[in-house]
Amino acid sequence: MSKKSTYLFMLIFVSTWSFGCFAQREKKTADADNFDHYAYMEEIESYSSLLKKGYDQVTIHKKLGNANYHSANYDVATFWYGKLLKNTEVAISPDYLYRYALALKSVKRYDESDEWMRKFQSIKNNDTRASLFANNTGYLQEIQIPKEQYTIENLADLNSKESDFAPSYFQGNLVFTTARDLEVQKYNKLLYTNLYQSKVSEEGKINELSALSEMLNTKANESSTTFSKDGETVYFTRNNFSKKSFKRDKKGISKLKIYRAFKNGDSWSEPEDLPFNSTDYSVAHPSLSSDGTKLYFASDMPGGMGASDIYVVNVISNGTFGDPINLGPQVNTEGKETFPFISNSNVLYFASNGHPGLGGLDIFKVDLNKESKVENLGSPINSPEDDFSLVLDSSEEKGYFASNRKGGIGNDDIFKLKRSDTDCFTFIEGKAVDKDSDILLAKTQIEVFDHEGQKIGETITASNGSYTVRIPCQEKQYQLSGSKDGYEVGSLYMLTSSDKNRIKDTRLELEQSAKVADVGSDLVKVLKLTPIYFDLNSSYLRKDAYAELNKVVDYMSKRPDIKIAVGSHTDSREGDDYNLWLSKRRAMRTVQYITSKGIDASRISGTGYGETQLLNKCANGIRCPERDHQLNRRSEFIVMEK
Repeated sequence: MSKKSTYLFMLIFVSTWSFGCFAQREKKTADADNFDHYAYMEEIESYSSLLKKGYDQVTIHKKLGNANYHSANYDVATFWYGKLLKNTEVAISPDYLYRYALALKSVKRYDESDEWMRKFQSIKNNDTRASLFANNTGYLQEIQIPKEQYTIENLADLNSKESDFAPSYFQGNLVFTTARDLEVQKYNKLLYTNLYQSKVSEEGKINELSALSEMLNTKANESSTTFSKDGETVYFTRNNFSKKSFKRDKKGISKLKIYRAFKNGDSWSEPEDLPFNSTDYSVAHPSLSSDGTKLYFASDMPGGMGASDIYVVNVISNGTFGDPINLGPQVNTEGKETFPFISNSNVLYFASNGHPGLGGLDIFKVDLNKESKVENLGSPINSPEDDFSLVLDSSEEKGYFASNRKGGIGNDDIFKLKRSDTDCFTFIEGKAVDKDSDILLAKTQIEVFDHEGQKIGETITASNGSYTVRIPCQEKQYQLSGSKDGYEVGSLYMLTSSDKNRIKDTRLELEQSAKVADVGSDLVKVLKLTPIYFDLNSSYLRKDAYAELNKVVDYMSKRPDIKIAVGSHTDSREGDDYNLWLSKRRAMRTVQYITSKGIDASRISGTGYGETQLLNKCANGIRCPERDHQLNRRSEFIVMEK
């Protein structure tokens, strides 16, 4: 199971986690286009394994693309979907175009993503997702620089190495879903989630972590709680599970259901199954209105618009329920809408991959008091990865959400959010590149520090080396820094005024650690140059030297802080005085070439050493082949200052 996929099984309504329910396989032909969500509870098979099982290339590309897509391995999914969609001889469902576009967006390949969305739109122009894309061509800038600004913080004291998600409030405590019991339940390699709680201090500190209730936690998977205002009633998600056993549909799948339990002293009553649950479809992720009269949830029940839709049902005063109502096209698309949260002011927050976003799942909101447009909450709450299960406190100024974004502690982490009281922000956009080759550097840690050295922003570059990082507006100089394994830290010092809220095309250069030239080192070795050799009795540069000397010029151009001393040499033939004179001319011509390319003469000097620094035994009076003498007729480039 992918490390990112724990919450995703709940999300896409995969509803059983073991017990060998995956005997059914799609046919080993290219026409098996309606993939089965439930397959993604298994480990992702390798290409060679699928090939040995007899699957054709198209089916393999579909299976590997889908498996990685549904496990949130979007970068890998782009590879397999790309191979699939290059095959123009086989009819491919338009949904693959949409998934490919979404996966590309998740690795910040936005231009390519938009191109595939336009192709999807041309085929399915009546699809809600296509219409939303066509009507929101400027969506990316709006998301990256949203109207409402938040600050976020990883709950490092709470998150585990497994998945932690679906937070909710309960009498001053934070209740959440966690797979941390996998750390002790080693026999269970598949999903296993329980409900935990933690006290939260007035300062927002997390402490006294414990399981929520032995009555509520079972060997099934529990998730997504919501509590009545008085704390006497809880609704939560669980497998179809009763009398200590799983109930299954005809395919052997234990669907998800919403259960209700009542406070019973320090414990809870036996959970009861809600009447609109079913063995044939899933119902999950409840959110109760503040007055307790409406329950919002997600479901893939028949009659919906997409893979999962958001519904609302009236909770009648006698404890019974009305009929579930689909929230319709104002909220739902042909994609996934899930993890609803209804605020005190009747604003619905939910996660979706159908509305325009940054990639994967984004968190959106819509005011149900009026016919308002769905809004993306934007950065930093949303990221190129999956962001979901947001809840807010009664003030709607603070809350929590979950994300599997890079740089976290576990597979999914819970983050604290707060509406920012800072009115001015600057968004810095750019790319991290290799200083010498200009190769774009993915997965580079980007950090920003103010003039006092305090971190004020951070992010990680996408697969194309791009990044967008948000910082409070700065009146004084600040530092933009990039770090990556195998590279030295690269830094830029910047200054913005309080009225500049967007800085574009920032280039952050990182130097490979292996190419760092310390004082006294020879650039021939550092840059792995072909040695600069001279012909016998000649001080003129050979044609094969120009390309190597240009590399020295390029290196010095990108590093204005270093100075170089050229050392030129001869072999032992001819007299000592002549050789000293000849080597000085070789050094002079080497220096002249480098300065002719724009390097300031103050940064480079030349010295001739004659035959005083031979590299081998070919001294006066010793017979050596020409190839050995050639090794001594050379120029070196010694770093003198940094």
